[in-house]
Amino acid sequence: MRSVRVFHHYMRLPLLLLAGAEAVLFAACYYIGFHTRWLSINAGPVPESASPLLLSGLVAIVFVIWMAAMGLYEAHLREGLHGSLIRVVLALLLGSVTLAAISFAMPELPLWRSTLLLAVIFSFIAILLLRGGFYFFRPNFFKRRILVVGSIDLTQMVIDTDSRGIDFVGFLPLETEADAPCSVPIIHCDEPLPFLAARLQVDAIVLALPDCRGKLPIEELLDCKVSGIDILELQSFFEREVGIIKLDLLSPSWLVYSDGFSHGSISLAVKRLFDLVMATILGLIFAPFMLVAALAIFIESDFRYSVLYRQVRIGENGMPFQVIKFRSMRIDAEADGRPRWATKHDDRVTRVGRFIRKTRIDEMPQIFNIIKGDMSFVGPRPERPEFVTMLAKKHIYYASRHRVKPGLTGWAQLCFPYGNTEADALSKLEYDLYYVKNYSLFLDMLILVETVEVVLFGKGAL
Repeated sequence: MRSVRVFHHYMRLPLLLLAGAEAVLFAACYYIGFHTRWLSINAGPVPESASPLLLSGLVAIVFVIWMAAMGLYEAHLREGLHGSLIRVVLALLLGSVTLAAISFAMPELPLWRSTLLLAVIFSFIAILLLRGGFYFFRPNFFKRRILVVGSIDLTQMVIDTDSRGIDFVGFLPLETEADAPCSVPIIHCDEPLPFLAARLQVDAIVLALPDCRGKLPIEELLDCKVSGIDILELQSFFEREVGIIKLDLLSPSWLVYSDGFSHGSISLAVKRLFDLVMATILGLIFAPFMLVAALAIFIESDFRYSVLYRQVRIGENGMPFQVIKFRSMRIDAEADGRPRWATKHDDRVTRVGRFIRKTRIDEMPQIFNIIKGDMSFVGPRPERPEFVTMLAKKHIYYASRHRVKPGLTGWAQLCFPYGNTEADALSKLEYDLYYVKNYSLFLDMLILVETVEVVLFGKGAL
């Protein structure tokens, strides 16, 4: 399964094609539903003002966006067909609510409820048939077939990576440890590499060697390359297929010679404008929820303590700022003045605090940090200065995550569970470096859409 780069971010081509195919299905289902409803009331010819083609396109765009928000275009979706169908139902319901809101705001659009109901029913049946067909007849269609060439230790590191969208077809050893245990088939053959890759239907070859000089069959690899097979060295594999910059493999020369880190003034200005507009809109929409949360916290504290919590965090270019959150812990959570990581089932968290953490309501006041300019909607999560100092000593690249504004959500929050240890923080750094290197407005929008999945399904919450 090939990957294509869209505005610096790697995406799986078959999943993009799936999104396109489902967009066509959504449009066709609405078009059929429209005419079915029109014929059922014997209303005669469809007037041009009804514009079913235009409405079909609108319906398709809205439903595909919600399908993406439910994580249905991710190669590593865990739940299988049953879980996918639950997400499809949610996507269709939320898409219908969105279209109903559009119809209310623009009453001149003939988005009739009966037509929309038929479109949702037809769409569910069509998506069920399409995804069910892939699930039962081509379950590996969306997986990228990869052959690893090199040493056993680095090969095992590649295989152990959380890469559910990949089918490792085998390991071709180039060193003397060919008999060492490996969790994928070890290939022993005298067959030329291009013929082997063609026989195994390989999409990419990963070179897992600490030093490639003088050890690689260059002519055979070149033959594979010109035949359309991707040749990836280790760091490029992790960046492209996993969405991380692997710290163990990172070197200054790789960063210098690789592309990325394009933070143009125009894109930053657009990002800032987007932050201001979205913060204002969401601030108005979520004001009632924030009011209820504040009242619940105030009641739980017997009307004695503040509902807001301010804490110093490190922002862009290493500058400190005060982040604002709803208080979710007891007042004496750090009475001894010693900073601690939040942990799962932390006994410092209050009953109300546990709920607002799970639903991310505790983060809502950070909208004011965004308006002020200390934060953005998307970026690495801001960390406390005590932890930043400690982690910067652990790894020289930790400060690189401060090259952009911290965010309310981010790539690490989508891809990695809630971290509460130094090791977790360094694992998240691999995702943050990927974001800083491959930043674009497109990636920001993708993260925001998929954040909906995080909130609705509670991914990464304590």
